[in-house]
Amino acid sequence: MDHQRVPGKVALVTGGGSGIGKASALLLARHGAKVCVLNRSVDSAEAVVADIAKIGGEAFAFQADVSSAEQMEAAVAAVMQRYGQLDIVFANAGINGVMTSIEHMQVEDWEQTVDINLKGTFLTVKLAVPHLKKSGGSVIINSSINGNRVFSNIGFSTYATTKAGQIAFMKMAALELARYRIRVNAVCPGAITTNIDSNTHKKPELKEVQIPVEFPEGDQPLARGPGSPEQVADLVLFLASSESSHITGTEIYIDGAESLIRG
Repeated sequence: MDHQRVPGKVALVTGGGSGIGKASALLLARHGAKVCVLNRSVDSAEAVVADIAKIGGEAFAFQADVSSAEQMEAAVAAVMQRYGQLDIVFANAGINGVMTSIEHMQVEDWEQTVDINLKGTFLTVKLAVPHLKKSGGSVIINSSINGNRVFSNIGFSTYATTKAGQIAFMKMAALELARYRIRVNAVCPGAITTNIDSNTHKKPELKEVQIPVEFPEGDQPLARGPGSPEQVADLVLFLASSESSHITGTEIYIDGAESLIRG
C-alpha cells in the first residue's frame, strides 16, 4: 500500500456508499484508517466495504439515516464496540432535496432537507464528540459553495440554507472543541460528478422564478468541467491527517474557481 497518512485511525464516513463519501472511505482506508461506511442503502455500503477489502483495507458497513438520533447512536456505538476508538468523522451525507420557489415550497419538503443535511450533521458530530475527546481527532463536514459563495441557483433555498448553517455550526464547534484537540473543518465543493442529482426534485413552479445565467466558456475555469469525488477525497484525507494539524474552523472551497464566477 502507499505511504499511509492516517495509520491506525478509525473513521466514520456518512453517506459512504457513493460519490464523495465512497471516494473518501476508499482513500482513508488505503492510508491506514479502519472505516465505518454508513449509508441509508446497506447494499451500497457493503459494496464499498468489499472494494476496501480488495485494496487490503479494513471496514464495515452500517445502515442508518443520519436524521435519526436512535440510528446514529447505534452507528457510533457499533464503531466503538468494533474498534474501541473514533478519530476521524466525515459528515458527508446530504441531499439536494426539492427545488422550487419559496412560495411553493412545501413545509415537509423543507423539513426533509433540513433534517438530513443540518440535523444529520449535528447528530453525527454530537454523538462522536465524547469519543473524539479521548485523544483528539478531526471532523470534516461536507458543505457546498451554495449558501456560502454562490446564491444564484434559484430554487435551492433550502439546500443553500442548510449548507450555510453547516459552516456556522462548523465554526462554533471548532472553537468549542479546540481544547480537546478536536479539529473541525468543512469542504465546500462546487459541481462534482456524483449521483446526488438522484436526490434532486425540480418542481414546475421553479420556471416562474428561474433567472437564466449563461457562461459561454463554462463556469469552471480551472478544469472546464465538474470535479471528481476523488479530488474532494484528497482534501478530506489532508484534513483528516496530521498534515493539517493547525487547521480548524476553516471552510475550503474545491470548485475549480466556479464560485468566483457564479457568486
